[in-house]
Amino acid sequence: MHGAAVSFRNIAKRYGSVVALEDFTLEVQPGEFVTLLGPSGSGKSTALNILAGFTDPTEGQLTVAGRDVLAMPPERRNVGMVFQSYSLFPHMDVFDNVAFPLKLRKVSRAEIQRRVASALEMVQLPGYERRRPSELSGGQRQRVAFARAVVFEPAVLLMDEPLGALDLKLREAMQAEIKRYHRQLGCTIVFVTHDQGEALALSDRIAVMGQARIAQIGTPEDIYDRPVSRYVAQFIGRTNALELLPMGQRRWQLPGLGLTFDEPAQDAPWPAEAAALCLRPEHLRRADGRSSALEFEAQVSEVTFLGDHTLYLLRTRQAAELQLHESRGAQAAPLRRGDQVRLAFDPTTASALSGPVHAASSHTPPPGDLP
Repeated sequence: MHGAAVSFRNIAKRYGSVVALEDFTLEVQPGEFVTLLGPSGSGKSTALNILAGFTDPTEGQLTVAGRDVLAMPPERRNVGMVFQSYSLFPHMDVFDNVAFPLKLRKVSRAEIQRRVASALEMVQLPGYERRRPSELSGGQRQRVAFARAVVFEPAVLLMDEPLGALDLKLREAMQAEIKRYHRQLGCTIVFVTHDQGEALALSDRIAVMGQARIAQIGTPEDIYDRPVSRYVAQFIGRTNALELLPMGQRRWQLPGLGLTFDEPAQDAPWPAEAAALCLRPEHLRRADGRSSALEFEAQVSEVTFLGDHTLYLLRTRQAAELQLHESRGAQAAPLRRGDQVRLAFDPTTASALSGPVHAASSHTPPPGDLP
């Protein structure tokens, strides 16, 4: 199976005065795994349904493997679909569920037997052909849904929140399997999720969605380490968002930490209009006197044990609240509530962003925040 390029050009979808998708432009390369990540109502599922052929756009162009597919019905687009709800036929056994798209395409009986057997072997379900969906676990039903989506060898595979109904351990196991399937099949995958960890774990590139458009697109590392807006920084993982004031000639002040410092030398200078500094909790550490680090005092207000790491909530003398992430194997003794601690960070690990600081828990981008 070989993947096909997918090209969205200025796609929009409106329902009267409601904008579901606006100026959506995205190029997906053959064999690439691209995730549309965002909260409910951000436009990610609308984009996927337009690609699948379930929804017509209000305007724009869409091609798959260089062909305009907007006038084509779903069954002619060579696109497979995996839904969160599995959408298996309850009255059919596993074999017939997987064989269904082949029968629609009038594939010969011998070829159906071969392809179904191959698909079930790939998802590690040989011998389950005569079981009904009701006799399968959630993970097994999801595997059957995946086998049905790929059995006709689509060039593009669409996955709409496919793991949302699974428990944590099964979801993590299925993530590993999806990565294996992708390597094995070589097809192009467009994946939709609101789960940040899922997007970071699976994707070649992530398109972060907000307010019906793409807020940022890049590799997982780019999105996490170099967000282009407060919205992206605060949506992807945990972050400390601190007020940042310009002092002139690339000198800055962090009033919440009581620090004034020179901008670090980097390839890309901080924007002159920057007003927020976003710092990941794992980039904070206990001060050890390194000359390149900025240091400040804080008090531990909450301690949350999360297994492999501990998350500390701290408050500075200037009333700024911060999160500190420490691995359980760290050599320093665990902190307790009420402890005073001197912290440090390297400013090259932080991102300077335009606009005022907003609560890190917000998943709705403030007006004008999207590029």
